[in-house]
Amino acid sequence: MEELGIPDLTTEQIETLCSTAEDAARKYILSKVTLKMVDNLNISVEADGTKPVNVTVEIDLVLSPKMKGFDAETLVNEAVKEALEASEIYLRKLK
Repeated sequence: MEELGIPDLTTEQIETLCSTAEDAARKYILSKVTLKMVDNLNISVEADGTKPVNVTVEIDLVLSPKMKGFDAETLVNEAVKEALEASEIYLRKLK
């Protein structure tokens, strides 16, 4: 991620950043598969440091056996990208 020149984040801003990224990932996944087809979905977002802020997104997704031919790994990778884009947009608004 490029240097955005943002100020040090408060605890509240870090929490908002993490929840924004998590929400974006969850919405993306659920836009591609229905909740009925998801056996397990855990999303973890961490923000470290101040300058630069490092955002780490981890997604554990287990789909129903009915979704045999579906590529869950690609879906997870795309959801991580969505989460990182959402976090970058949030950080740009803080400038």
